[in-house]
Amino acid sequence: MAQIGIFYGTDTGNTEDAALLIQQLIGEDKADVFDTSKHQDPALLKDYDLVILGTSTWYLGEMQSDMDNFMSNMENIDLKGRKFALFGLGNQIDYSEYYLDGMGILYNYLKEKGAVIIGRWPVEGYDFASTLAITDDDSTFVGLALDNDNQPDLTPDRAATWVEQILKESGLE
Repeated sequence: MAQIGIFYGTDTGNTEDAALLIQQLIGEDKADVFDTSKHQDPALLKDYDLVILGTSTWYLGEMQSDMDNFMSNMENIDLKGRKFALFGLGNQIDYSEYYLDGMGILYNYLKEKGAVIIGRWPVEGYDFASTLAITDDDSTFVGLALDNDNQPDLTPDRAATWVEQILKESGLE
């Protein structure tokens, strides 16, 4: 069995592409991937040493609907002390005031449930007005920030660097 579970919600396929890229970088033998539109049972989370959750942001700062439903189903799951890493997709130009809010919603939910969240990502190189996905000191996002609308050429290198980082932080390298 793989040590890492990657769960994502997607409407356009961009978050799925990012999840598959992350799986490829980790190794297909070490990471399983789940589309939350087909896998709504959060009990699957217990099978993994590290859970990676990926979502996009829609409309006026909402989480992608399948991931939102998946998160709602986690209500009765004990997440205290479990390791999570997050990645989010958004458009920092056209939706600058809501950039990655979906990832911020996930972060706040997991934090309230006592989860350990690893994989913070620097805000340098991004241009946005506001976000819920930023740490208190405004220097890092709560997870990997991707913008495949405006910076698709940066996604592969960002993902590779982040995967290396979370594997070290989780002790699964």
